Amino acid sequence: MSHKAGFVNIIGNPNVGKSTLMNAFVGERLSIITSKAQTTRHRILGIVNGEDFQLILSDTPGIIKPAYEMQASMMNFVKSAFEDADILIYMVEIGEQDLKDEAFFNKIIHATIPVLLLLNKIDNSNQEQLEEQVAFWTAKVPNAEIFPISALQNFNVPEVFGRIIELLPESPAYYPKDQLTDKPERFFVNETIREKILLNYSKEIPYAVEIVTEEFFEDENIIRIRSLIMVERDTQKGIIIGHKGAALKKVGTEARADLEKFFGKQIHIELYVKVNKNWRSNANMLKRFGYNQ
Repeated sequence: MSHKAGFVNIIGNPNVGKSTLMNAFVGERLSIITSKAQTTRHRILGIVNGEDFQLILSDTPGIIKPAYEMQASMMNFVKSAFEDADILIYMVEIGEQDLKDEAFFNKIIHATIPVLLLLNKIDNSNQEQLEEQVAFWTAKVPNAEIFPISALQNFNVPEVFGRIIELLPESPAYYPKDQLTDKPERFFVNETIREKILLNYSKEIPYAVEIVTEEFFEDENIIRIRSLIMVERDTQKGIIIGHKGAALKKVGTEARADLEKFFGKQIHIELYVKVNKNWRSNANMLKRFGYNQ
């Protein structure tokens, strides 16, 4: 029996549902999902294995005009997604008209690999609007196959998955068949804590935060975790901790609940906060956090 394998890379503007789609395909919450833009900062691989196929999905940061060094590094992850893709998924949402970077858009319409344009969040539209959007994107990206979907409601997602499998090239598996992702356990601890900060704090706070898991000790029944929450200013540290530590405790409680589901074990998590001024513009710090590869 022949075997198929390939890289399917998902790109699009911030908050169009890229992470929701990948998690629907993989069946695990590998990418954090919130209503806030720029939730995904790294390129995250999710691996779906079947008897005769291996699908390697890549969730990338939403395309933006970079305002500082960290965002420039995030856009480098998007650029790399064009370089190794066997299939490209361009994801838009109902009502959207343009990609925020014309150079990326030109790459999409001149791609020599299959392009699937997924028109997401159609549950927020009516039939007339949907038909208008399909016509608009058919003219805009003539090289793409268009699929109206709702990633959140799983509408048309199995059909897209089936089409991807059809388009995969014949190839042996790139990763062991029991592997779910290319990221280590600590990465998902960091992302889970960061998700809770995105959900519990407003304004600049979530975007000025980076998480570093300094200790991850796994026993048979429990995982003991110690993580650092890094901020840029003393005022941000005070907000993260909250009155008598209540805000930080809430983040830890919520993160622990999600991590216990993810790892299937009891979790003991210890969080503390440290100020590192302007880390988002510091090349050495960004390299340490995995942005500048």
